[in-house]
Amino acid sequence: MDTAHQIVKVLEDRDVKYVFGIPGEENIHLVDAINQSDKIKFILVRHEQGASFMAGVYGRLTGKPGVAAATLGPGAINLLLGVADSQTNSTPMIAITAQGGLDRIYKESHQVIDLKAMFQPITKWSTHIYEAKTTSEIIGKAYDKAVNGRPGPVYIGVPQDVEEQETGSQISTFSMPKESNEPNPKLIEKAARLIKNAKHPVVMAGMGIVRNHAEKELNAFIEKTHLPVATTFMGKGSVDDRSKYALGVIGFMAHDYENFAFDQADLILSIGYELSEFNPVRINPKANKTIIHMSTFSEDSDEHYPVKVNIISDIDKSIRALSDCLNDFKSSETKADIREEVEAEIASGKVESKVPLTPQQIISATRESVDDKGIVLVDTGALKMWMARLYPTYAPNTCLIDNGLSTMSWSLPGAIGAKLAKPDHHILSVMGDGSFMMNSQELETAVRYHIPITILLWVDKSYGLIKWKMDMEMGHHSEVDFDNPDFVEYVESFGANAHIVSSRNDLKNKLQNYLKNDNRVNVLICPVDYRENMKLINKLGKVTVSL
Repeated sequence: MDTAHQIVKVLEDRDVKYVFGIPGEENIHLVDAINQSDKIKFILVRHEQGASFMAGVYGRLTGKPGVAAATLGPGAINLLLGVADSQTNSTPMIAITAQGGLDRIYKESHQVIDLKAMFQPITKWSTHIYEAKTTSEIIGKAYDKAVNGRPGPVYIGVPQDVEEQETGSQISTFSMPKESNEPNPKLIEKAARLIKNAKHPVVMAGMGIVRNHAEKELNAFIEKTHLPVATTFMGKGSVDDRSKYALGVIGFMAHDYENFAFDQADLILSIGYELSEFNPVRINPKANKTIIHMSTFSEDSDEHYPVKVNIISDIDKSIRALSDCLNDFKSSETKADIREEVEAEIASGKVESKVPLTPQQIISATRESVDDKGIVLVDTGALKMWMARLYPTYAPNTCLIDNGLSTMSWSLPGAIGAKLAKPDHHILSVMGDGSFMMNSQELETAVRYHIPITILLWVDKSYGLIKWKMDMEMGHHSEVDFDNPDFVEYVESFGANAHIVSSRNDLKNKLQNYLKNDNRVNVLICPVDYRENMKLINKLGKVTVSL
């Protein structure tokens, strides 16, 4: 068995089902070996960046590494953005690229750069296969590293001549069992005492809860203790927004309603939060609050995140243990006034009107159209702020937001990865027109493979988030506006459906129809009225701590 086929065998034995990528001269044997497999399907994309986003979202939803493949040099470089995105989002991924042969890898030669060094800072492990006989061990180790501990991407470079060499073995090394840790009873007891003695405790739920499938334990804990809870953007769905103890999200760029709960708090029970999600100065500006950190790993040091109790364990086990220590405890910090403010803003979007629609109208119509288990991928831009704040989420991994690297244009290719990971769920990508034009070519990939997804474009002909930031800080904006192609003709040229929204009811009816008849690639084009951006900032500036 040669190296290419050995790589495929190890991936097969670990139940890898898809490899996303583009072939090049130096990895044709690996691509051919994948195509000979009856267990793995190669998904040919239109840009390597798209492959890395598809693999990243696939890994985020399944907990198994998504695999992205590319050739050497420029192909490998194009994978970087999605790999870095997975690193900051703690998402398992395996990136495999070609590399120049061993006879020239050490010197200046065509398309050869130091890929191992290039991927090193943005992966958990970066290496090359220098000898064919080590292939099984390296690919097996790469898989284990991607999923164990804090999940993340790994990089494997395969020199062109090594790809064709015989490995001398057909062994596929076994995967290491997933690490599991019990919480320290003394730390649990200490945390319980601090919570009982706190005057204004509040819970912050991060993406670690979703990733570790601890949402059932969290929701039971909240209902039992009556502690108010806010999620991070990436923690949406970890607590059911229908709970009367759910406040909404924390992490908006301005001082939002939920921030007042943290302003008043003297103790923050932080569960599954990671510093990459948002700067903790927003919830602890004076660095004077007691923080209990519960996660599967210790966080990086930060002046505004001074951890008093550090509970490192399986999150579900930690929550259950803490719940047992708080049997007689019930918080009086319901913060019903904060919930009322959020609900009132959502309700304001139910008014019918012609386009352009307000963000509130688009979001409320979207929520009315997507079923509880439908997966919405929210791209980066002004719409991310609005969707994070106002899109009620009832289950984990049903509202995906990238707030680690927070890159634009991930959600269209990501929707393809999501549909392959969760074929029984409706998939909706929500994007701005700026993001859409960065990776719109992957519409052809979805059409070619008959992967039904729906894209909802918020159209304002601008990089709206940057315009918003400029208007907030400088009172004016510049170099953020652009023109678009005829989106209907553009989308239809790929073989997808396109529709320009005319009103709120039109958006709701068309979106419901597209999702119900989930068998084609659809794009809804909805003009948005972003005058609401500064209206929101002005409103929040008048909200007082008496909330």
